[in-house]
Amino acid sequence: MLTPTTHAATGQAPDWREWRRRRAWQLKQAGWTQRQIAQALGVTEGAVSQWMARARAGGPEALRRRPAPGGRPKLTAAQRADLLAVLARGAGAYGFTGDVWTSPRVAKVIRERYGVHYHPGHVRHLLRRLGWSRQKPVRRASQRDEAAIRRWWTERWPALKKRLKQRVGRSSGSTKPASICCQRWSGRGPRAARRPS
Repeated sequence: MLTPTTHAATGQAPDWREWRRRRAWQLKQAGWTQRQIAQALGVTEGAVSQWMARARAGGPEALRRRPAPGGRPKLTAAQRADLLAVLARGAGAYGFTGDVWTSPRVAKVIRERYGVHYHPGHVRHLLRRLGWSRQKPVRRASQRDEAAIRRWWTERWPALKKRLKQRVGRSSGSTKPASICCQRWSGRGPRAARRPS
């Protein structure tokens, strides 16, 4: 009996769909009808029919999982390994200001080193496949003075906050429903009037 291949044995996650196709072939060899196989595995008869046609044409190996279609990678395995080494050295080592790799920067490195054009929007997919996570540069002024900022928060802000608490009165744009400006139209209060038609 076939069982799903384990992750430890193959280095890949088990593919239950492949197991189901191979199990259908086994049941067919044991004399089951396609209708019985479909009912037992919870699939349509059409699916079982397609699997059997594939197995008759190419043997049971034709039922194995097929890799998803797609174009060949633009970078070879050696180029991807070299790119990882370049990225590990940091953006500053390649001549960029700061040590953050952004998609446009990585796209530029790939174009200059390997002569391959990648759209910056696609570079993030490549980086994710290589095990790198997305980075965003921190946008701060280069003149930023951390000591002055701390001083402002500890000395100036408490005084401003205290002054705000002492302030009394309302702003001119009060939104209280019973305010004088709204009583005329609301139908409440001594001066309730009808809206002119």
